[in-house]
Amino acid sequence: MSFHRSWPASQTSASCPSGADIPGQTEGGLAQRLDERIRADGPISFDEYVEACLYDPVDGFYVTGGAAGRRGDFITSPEVGPLFGAVLARWMDQVWERLGRPGGFAVVEAGAGTGALARSVLAAGPECLVDGRYLAVERSDVLRSNHPEGVESLTDLPVGPVVGVVVANELLDNLAFGLLAAADGTWNEVCVDVAAGDLVERVTVSCDPPVPVEPVDGARIAVQTRASTWVTEALSTLDRGSLLVFDYCTTTAEMAGRASTEWLRTYVEHERGGAPLDSPGRQDVTVEVAIDQLPAGASAMSQTDFLGINGIDGLVEQGRLTWSERAHLGDLEAIRARSRIVESEALTDPAGLGGFTVLEWTAGP
Repeated sequence: MSFHRSWPASQTSASCPSGADIPGQTEGGLAQRLDERIRADGPISFDEYVEACLYDPVDGFYVTGGAAGRRGDFITSPEVGPLFGAVLARWMDQVWERLGRPGGFAVVEAGAGTGALARSVLAAGPECLVDGRYLAVERSDVLRSNHPEGVESLTDLPVGPVVGVVVANELLDNLAFGLLAAADGTWNEVCVDVAAGDLVERVTVSCDPPVPVEPVDGARIAVQTRASTWVTEALSTLDRGSLLVFDYCTTTAEMAGRASTEWLRTYVEHERGGAPLDSPGRQDVTVEVAIDQLPAGASAMSQTDFLGINGIDGLVEQGRLTWSERAHLGDLEAIRARSRIVESEALTDPAGLGGFTVLEWTAGP
């Protein structure tokens, strides 16, 4: 997701009309059901709120059609074009080679969305998949229905151990997270409550942060327990291989030193959305990933560097040569070759997708 635009929101509170009808969802929408739930059972934690906004089985953003893509709500690297998948296919083959070319090599893509990355990887024809398999993991039935032929569609990570790779592109930022706010020298949990018919933030009990960070009054941090747990579970599926994660990343201390509006964002229809408590279920809610809250042992580099190491320049040069040979024809092959140049510029832009962090954990010998 691009993170250049901004949205106005108070760092201390936000609200939405809790009874407002949300088009395309159930009557009254998620906001009304959250209102009723909170009135009956009391405030909910922020991570429960985010989980409902994104994955509620009836009114969640990704359940009702929210998605990446030019016709969706945001663009990720696979939607830029097939070049990203072609580079990933090279990396997959390198892991396969390192493991001794095992048969039954598995590529597990978590958060596969509509299958854009799967399509481009399969089109690149990596050797590791000649006798291997591509498993596309996606929670949303709506998105999973668009997966291409040649993949096994799953709703959750496979039961391991497998030999291969697990790839997650912009997944961790969409896993539910909690919030802590600092006041009077302590960290306090931020929950979601109801007041005067609106969903509002409520700062509740004091609690320890996931990693030591000084509680400077007014500071906020995300608590990314679910992201950490997911990485642990993904690694447990691997007998031998690598876990590769692409996301916009930070550290807990860096979060505390910035306004939460800079690292907690919403998106809808390619624009920044409203405050996080606005229109639950109708906008994507995303957060920068605090690397120091994840399991240790990962190597880290920028997406620009990762793509460079894994051969993007060679693929772009091939495209230039093909374009020079076929430009006069203007056929599909020529157009695809020319597009590699534009795709490369977007994928490696340090102020955009190229500035994302790539984390790789290895499992086994």
